[in-house]
Amino acid sequence: MPQGKPTNVPADGLTTRQRRNRPLLVVHTGQMKGKSTAAFGMALRAWTAGMPIGVFQFVKSARWRVGEENALRALGEVHEHTGQGAPVTWHKMGEGWSWIQRGDQADHAADALEGWRQIQRDLAAQRYGFYVLDEFTYPMKWGWVDVDEVVGTLADRPGFQHVVITGRDADPRLVEAADLVAELTKVKHPMDAGQKGQKGIEW
Repeated sequence: MPQGKPTNVPADGLTTRQRRNRPLLVVHTGQMKGKSTAAFGMALRAWTAGMPIGVFQFVKSARWRVGEENALRALGEVHEHTGQGAPVTWHKMGEGWSWIQRGDQADHAADALEGWRQIQRDLAAQRYGFYVLDEFTYPMKWGWVDVDEVVGTLADRPGFQHVVITGRDADPRLVEAADLVAELTKVKHPMDAGQKGQKGIEW
């Protein structure tokens, strides 16, 4: 097992074990692809560790069936039949939405807010050990969900619950509150050479 050494040890009164085992708030942001992919990779590790997983997908269409969804749902079935791993629940918020906004936003805003309310209820009930809030930066960016409320709720969440939020343009307040923030920056992308997304890579 890798043994990374912290660069700073705060005077917080915690033992090394206690500090190591704190639940984390993670943000994957930036303009490059891979933010959700990285979050779902973490979810695979969480499943192996026996943490119940809740995925809340905010802006991808409910009609899309991405590869990670198929894989994680299959792992949920493995758990049901063998007891291995952990249960997996996948929520799609309304009909999905794109960062290229179009049409009437009212229903999408209401769906996003209700999705956040469900997350709040699940956090209070400590329903999952690992949450993926996929593309959740967009409802905050568009003002559909209050950023300060999100930050406050996540800071006060009870028990042991990891939360990973993905999406471009993460609000600075969310970045400040997070324990781990990764910003994906593009160096090269096949689209630069006119190649569209493909199955097995983008979905």
